Amino acid sequence: MLLITCPWCGPRDEIEFSCGGEAHITRPSEPEALTDEAWADYLFNRTNPKGPHAERWVHTHGCRRWFNVLRNTATNEILAVYEMGKPRPDGEGS
Repeated sequence: MLLITCPWCGPRDEIEFSCGGEAHITRPSEPEALTDEAWADYLFNRTNPKGPHAERWVHTHGCRRWFNVLRNTATNEILAVYEMGKPRPDGEGS
């Protein structure tokens, strides 16, 4: 089980949180101009790296606030926790 540090509530068990998928996905500025294939790509295709990966998480059973987690997908180690809107850390070290 992961121990996730909520920026507002502190360290909590993974069971209190829900993952919201990949972080830093930018919505197309003119979605109506996209082809069906490009729109489907935006909606459904995400990266799946082995190593550091930025994800959105919500503290579902706590403060209900969203934040980002940089997690190593190979080791499941949490490298960084940071607020939404902040840039992604480099992922070197904890």
